[in-house]
Parts: sequence; structure tokens; C-alpha cells
Amino acid sequence: MEKFIRSIRFALAGWRVAFKEQRNFRIHLGAALVVVGAGFFFGINRTEWVLLVLTIALVLVAELANTAIEYLVDLVSPAHDARAGAIKDVAAGFVLIAALASVVVGLIIFGPRVLHYFRG
Repeated sequence: MEKFIRSIRFALAGWRVAFKEQRNFRIHLGAALVVVGAGFFFGINRTEWVLLVLTIALVLVAELANTAIEYLVDLVSPAHDARAGAIKDVAAGFVLIAALASVVVGLIIFGPRVLHYFRG
């Protein structure tokens, strides 16, 4: 049990690093809080909550993985190298895919509700 608790502490330390040092992680986390608030406001159903939670998790996990890859590339290749840059670009690309997918999910879930709300 002690090893498990220690591993949880390491994971939380990783979250703190990402939160302190990665602006995009803070942006994604802020967007997630807004979306959760919108979910409560519009009274989304259980299936929609599941989709939102999974989508939020996907984006945050992608951002954490991207951060880890960036740190690793900087460690092993401190000098400028085109291959290192390509690795970072690819990692950023999977964050972009996750973020775009989350926007689509958000539009599917909230789009009709927002239109109905403003049309009265």
C-alpha cells in the first residue's frame, strides 16, 4: 500500500508541474471547468456526462503526454535538432487532435441547447 500511495504522490507532483509550467494545460483545465459548469446549467444526461468526462480526460492526458515528451526531448537533445523539433511537433499534433475532437463533442452536446436557450 505504501508503494501505491507513493506513486499517487508522484502523479500529483506531475500534475502540479504541468499546472505551474504549462500554459496550455491551465487553458485546457479552465475550459474543462467551464464545460462542466455548462453541463450542470443545461442538465445534460448521463451518457453526455460520460462523453464529456472521457473527452476532458483525453485532452488533459494528451497535454500531459505532450509535456512529458517535450521535457524528454529537451533532456536528450539540448542543442537544436530538426528531428527533436519534429518529435515535439508530432506530440503537439496529438493534443490538437484531442482538442478538436473535444470541440466537436461539445458542439454536438451543447449546440442544440445553446440555440434553444437563445431562441427562447
